[in-house]
Amino acid sequence: MAIKGKKKKSEDPVKERGEALIKGDFVPVDENDVARAVDIPVMEKPISEIEIIEKRGRKKTEKINVKKEEKLEIKKASVIIEKKTNNGNGNGKNWKEKFKIPGPKQLKPNGNILIITEKPQAAQKIANALARNGIKQKNLNNVSYYEFERDGKIINVACAVGHLFTLAQVKPRNEWPTFDIEWAPNFLVKKNDFTKKYYDVIARLCKEASEIISATDYDIEGEVIGMNIVRFICNQPDAERMKFSTLTAEEINHAYEMRSKTLDWKQGIAGETRHYLDWIYGINLSRAIMDAIKQAGSFRLMSIGRVQGPALNIIVKKEREIQKFKPEKYWDIFLDVFHANDKSGKNIIEVKYIRDVTKQQELKKFEQLEGKEGIANTEKTQQKIIPPVPFDLTTLQTEAYKFFGLTPSKTLEIAQRLYLAGVISYPRTSSQKLPKEIGYDKVIKRLSEKFSFTKFITRKIPVEGKKTDPAHPSIYPTGEFHSLEGDDGKVYSLIVKRFVSCFCDEAVLDNKKINVEVNNLRFTAKGMAINKKGWMEVYPSIFKEKEIPDLNGKVTVKKVRIDEKYTQPPHRYTPASIISELEKRNLGTKATRASILETLYNRGYIKEKSIEATSLGMSLISSLENNCHIIIDEQLTRNIEKEMDSLRESKNPLEKEKKILEETKGIIYKIGDQFQKNKLKIGKDLIQATSQLWEDEKKQAEIGICPVCKEGKLAIKYGKKFSRYFVACNRYPDCKTTYTLPGNALIKTTDKQCQLCGWPMLISIKKAKRPWIFCFNPNCESRKERNNNKTENEKEKG
Repeated sequence: MAIKGKKKKSEDPVKERGEALIKGDFVPVDENDVARAVDIPVMEKPISEIEIIEKRGRKKTEKINVKKEEKLEIKKASVIIEKKTNNGNGNGKNWKEKFKIPGPKQLKPNGNILIITEKPQAAQKIANALARNGIKQKNLNNVSYYEFERDGKIINVACAVGHLFTLAQVKPRNEWPTFDIEWAPNFLVKKNDFTKKYYDVIARLCKEASEIISATDYDIEGEVIGMNIVRFICNQPDAERMKFSTLTAEEINHAYEMRSKTLDWKQGIAGETRHYLDWIYGINLSRAIMDAIKQAGSFRLMSIGRVQGPALNIIVKKEREIQKFKPEKYWDIFLDVFHANDKSGKNIIEVKYIRDVTKQQELKKFEQLEGKEGIANTEKTQQKIIPPVPFDLTTLQTEAYKFFGLTPSKTLEIAQRLYLAGVISYPRTSSQKLPKEIGYDKVIKRLSEKFSFTKFITRKIPVEGKKTDPAHPSIYPTGEFHSLEGDDGKVYSLIVKRFVSCFCDEAVLDNKKINVEVNNLRFTAKGMAINKKGWMEVYPSIFKEKEIPDLNGKVTVKKVRIDEKYTQPPHRYTPASIISELEKRNLGTKATRASILETLYNRGYIKEKSIEATSLGMSLISSLENNCHIIIDEQLTRNIEKEMDSLRESKNPLEKEKKILEETKGIIYKIGDQFQKNKLKIGKDLIQATSQLWEDEKKQAEIGICPVCKEGKLAIKYGKKFSRYFVACNRYPDCKTTYTLPGNALIKTTDKQCQLCGWPMLISIKKAKRPWIFCFNPNCESRKERNNNKTENEKEKG
């Protein structure tokens, strides 16, 4: 598309938010920048950074018997993977040789109580709730922990920052398949890891402790975090456990007083097993793919995992349906009719034929209906719509995307912040239940102080859904308040409204249907009115009212309208709908599905919000289908999820864990055999796909014909010098035309043209900002007007 000349001035199309600051956000581009620039994918990157679910490593340890509340003997850690000796890789000590558990084997009889939390905010909340006579906030290596007295005992509350341990190979860089993995401190296997100082604080405090209490999030991941700290920092075979769903003072105190004497070992072992499986599948399968590419003479960072593969396969299958879709012609038939007694013929009602017409020859019988008489009757019914069920994580993510356009990972990030702030319950739940133990009356009473719509509450017992979660109830507001703005405020408000709506009356709709029969052909028109809003007074609804008058008796056809249409291809998945689809198919978990999606974006397998499989994603699935189908087998992944669920109910979870992992090793060896037979073909397929993806991305970055040389094409480039995008002609160095672009943003092309100068417009995408469409022509009137406004504003401030 050539860049057109200057058009006459019209309304400025670039008055988007942030426009006034754009001048200062441009950086000059010189010849060296263009020379060192690279073409990089112009695709939207993940909005937020979240924990990657295809984990890296895992731990085996000695067996130590511990008595459980359920009279179950649990070992300190199971020796799941065969023990191997290792003398390092010849480049000094590896992490295994450097690691020594710092905690004492025996706790001090008269020492302090040490409570360990998962996050710093949780530590502060728990300390504030449990303290009776003030708190001392102490600091060690710039890490805060808390000390106070309760019931004559000194209590310390220290925090982790999520996982302090990761699964790592005992012997680095060994050939795949590999199973020689153990839990290792993050700081020993990751460069410049910030978790060491948190590790050191817990290591110091546990040496003075008489009791260890885990107060991490009560879910699978939280149990693994606490379990590893207890085993590999505190050097203890077990610890006590606080269980809570909110960080309110009342629930924290109850959790402290009613704490269990042991960790939830079944949940912890289930979580540990999941980590092992994710690591074994993720690392080995990803290495197999990259090894195939290397065998074919190239290199590309790629990954696949036990859930990632089936998830991508679902998206690719949808893309194939869309690609092979062939639109078919059909016709919709409409009649304008009026009552026979209406002499003016002005009170027209439009009715539609009850089905689509797919054969053109059938249209003749409709064309002859004009002026004909028919019979009409009106049916009226009432419909009751029950309130929506309480939020589980998936429905919260779906609704937040529907109303606010928030990605599932962004919604989870916000919900986690709201939980740590104490204003909602724990978000990683699959429950749609609101047990009475949460104290409906107290929560509603506190909400009524802030939200007037609580006046619509009529039920004493809330509406609930079918889904349950053994650890937590559904997501609900605690009744505590904080100042919340932006997306945090939107999500919090949505959770409050959803909770309150569960206690409201049903909505009542008045439905109306007009039936018209002409020449034995049936036509209808439908209308709807809300008779009683009920819960709709509180929670957003999508019901739109449509009024139509009653119509009974003889009618006359005034006009026939035939609309020619074409069938549409299937809709692509959105980030919200693919999360729901994965849940329906029992692929992944409530906490990991969002990060699986992010990984697919990161690897270049999918793109856009209306999710489209890239050429690389399509080729990867095609190659695996033909050469190693087991990697994308949904049933295999579902079976693993069922095994995980059964492990939590097992009488001997360690034996169950060992059995699952031995079966997994067999599957990996089977996959390895298939890969060895087809390695070269897989590699060549993926190299070709990578080249195609690169060409596709270069085309996406193209903007139009260069206005200077008239031969080259302008394209979005990435300058390493300033770490930012800019526009340059692809005939460099023959043509050195460049244009600066906003920094700290992803820049993409659009299909819009500037109304003032006719140049193509681009879109700037920044984290936590609304997308901004702008003209990059430095001589455009919009830029001059914008710069003048900025100068005037600066003069006023001066």
